[in-house]
Amino acid sequence: MGDPAIERLRSSVVSKLTDVPKRILIGRALRSDRLGETLLPKRIALPVFASDPLSSVAYAPGEVLLVLSIAGVTAYHFSPWIAVAVVVLMFTVVASYRQNVHAYPSGGGDYEVANTNLGPKAGLTVASALLVDYVLTVAVSISSGIENLGSAIPFVVEHKVACAIGVIVLLTLMNLRGVRESGTVFAIPTYVFVAGVFTMIAWGAFRGLVLGDEMRAPTADYVIKPEHQGLAGFALVFLLLRAFSSGCAALTGVEAISNGVPAFRKPKSKNAATTLAMMGLLAVTMFCGIITLAAATDVRMAENPARDLFHNGVPLGADYVQNPVISQVAQAVFGKGSILFIILAAATALVLFLAANTAYNGFPLLGSILAQDRYLPRQLHTRGDRLAFSNGIVLLAGAAGLLVWVYGADSTRLIQLYIVGVFVSFTLSQTGMVRHWNRHLRTEQDQAKRRHMIRSRAINAFGAFFTGLVLVVVLVTKFTHGAWVALLGMVIFYATMTAIRKHYDRVAEEIAAPDGPSDDSVRPSRVHSVVLISKIHRPTLRALAYAKLMRSDTLEALSVNVDPAETKALREEWERRGIDVPLKVLDSPYREITRPIIEYVKSLRKESPRDAVSVIIPEYVVGHWYEHLLHNQSALRLKGRLLFTPGIMVTSVPYQLQSSEAAKRRARRQQEWNAPGSVRRGPAQERPTRESSEPKA
Repeated sequence: MGDPAIERLRSSVVSKLTDVPKRILIGRALRSDRLGETLLPKRIALPVFASDPLSSVAYAPGEVLLVLSIAGVTAYHFSPWIAVAVVVLMFTVVASYRQNVHAYPSGGGDYEVANTNLGPKAGLTVASALLVDYVLTVAVSISSGIENLGSAIPFVVEHKVACAIGVIVLLTLMNLRGVRESGTVFAIPTYVFVAGVFTMIAWGAFRGLVLGDEMRAPTADYVIKPEHQGLAGFALVFLLLRAFSSGCAALTGVEAISNGVPAFRKPKSKNAATTLAMMGLLAVTMFCGIITLAAATDVRMAENPARDLFHNGVPLGADYVQNPVISQVAQAVFGKGSILFIILAAATALVLFLAANTAYNGFPLLGSILAQDRYLPRQLHTRGDRLAFSNGIVLLAGAAGLLVWVYGADSTRLIQLYIVGVFVSFTLSQTGMVRHWNRHLRTEQDQAKRRHMIRSRAINAFGAFFTGLVLVVVLVTKFTHGAWVALLGMVIFYATMTAIRKHYDRVAEEIAAPDGPSDDSVRPSRVHSVVLISKIHRPTLRALAYAKLMRSDTLEALSVNVDPAETKALREEWERRGIDVPLKVLDSPYREITRPIIEYVKSLRKESPRDAVSVIIPEYVVGHWYEHLLHNQSALRLKGRLLFTPGIMVTSVPYQLQSSEAAKRRARRQQEWNAPGSVRRGPAQERPTRESSEPKA
């Protein structure tokens, strides 16, 4: 035996080496009582929870112009009115959610509002819609960011699926480090983007109104070939509604703040409401500014630019790359290649990546609440080492990565699936808030409070009507273009969560302790112990010794005859050693082991139904993962079958091989160094210390 001090040092070094990579990637584990240190001030909460609606101004104006281009450039003069409608809807939704965060500050957001006021089915529908929308937020934002970045770096476009998945992995690691740390990193590019857009709007207004400069977008001289020229009546109204619904992409992510109230510093509701107002004001200002500058600089966009955009009477062709509206406006205002243009272009690409962070904070929080309500696996309710909901973060990353791979990181295809889920949740949530106010108005007598509630109900009713109208338009105009996939995803989530809840309810009912006596609390008449034997070695002798200690009513050793020579040698060795436990050998003509044992223990139960049968299995404990492939396979199969046999108790008697000693020391050192899961195990002082766990000399 070596020096114990050297052994402890070696074990400590090995433990640290295995723990270092994880600590580098996500940081050291945090104690539960440090949860307050991870809460967010408003300046960090804004980029964390509002990066999606803030970044959507990079593509929402373009979506409006793309739809209007169907009727030709003459339809562009409707874009300011569509922008006004989007602004009205944005302020309505923001005003509604400011009430949500005060009335329901627990973090359930739309799910809690719908579940409380409209019933569990409506709540589950909202939850399904939000989960789908969060996954799509990650896929769309990152795919769009990759495409923006690819216009400057061709390698990214050539390998956009791999690059998109790489960004997902990077964002996942950053969020696993904790909400506060990821928010600090994400705040800088988000604020640079917002400052860049406001600078562009201010400088553009100054040049146009004060200096009288003529600013022209790079596409100003292009001509749009309309697909349907001279639209009027219902067709024109339908086109405007479709353009309005596309512009409503600017509202995606608004609900994330109501789901993330628990992550704010105190006073949580007040800070969340203030952040909502700041987000709404910034988003609508940037959206209207870009729409106005796009009209002033004569930006031209087309759904099929290669075919529908003409220059000097010639179609642009397949080689033409249509830049986003914000890029064209920035080029007209700042000048192509200028430092401000480059900064804004870089910030736009980066903030589109970071827009996915809204989902990384909303999805895990909602998943935790659903897990608490038994609609999702309980593991999603558990905080990880860094006090973030690690399992939810990993699940979101996996789902988004799969979607990116299936759709080839193509934002044009993915965006057709978008905004369906968010408007389902908007509509049901605000309908639920109307019922919330109706319920409170029945009992409220104070006239001032009643006036406030009536005003709030009017806002929510208007919001429910408006978002419901948008939802109908989105479903009608985008169903065949891919919206059906989002609906299918919602149905799958709904069915899965319903099945999980039924399972948990069934298990809870089945294992509930009865008030009176039951069969489970009645002591068995007798206990028959059976020790499974293959050879006589140390694990066998240990299992026999343990079985004798139990003082069962009957005790026997059981072996299966699959090789006559080995069985004969076993009998002879048994007799030679004089072991005072009867040895029973079962014949197995087909060389099976599991079935004869199962049939034998079932026969014992059948003979005496009130008796219990205890099956004792010797097992090796090894220290390396690859050694598990070489040992205990028969025991695992047998235990799997025995666990489904009523009245059979299965006991494993471990025998630690030499390699397992290193594993035991590693596990002990990991506990002392706050290993993964130490927060869930409790305070360090409740666990054995290094000195108390080591034997005294």
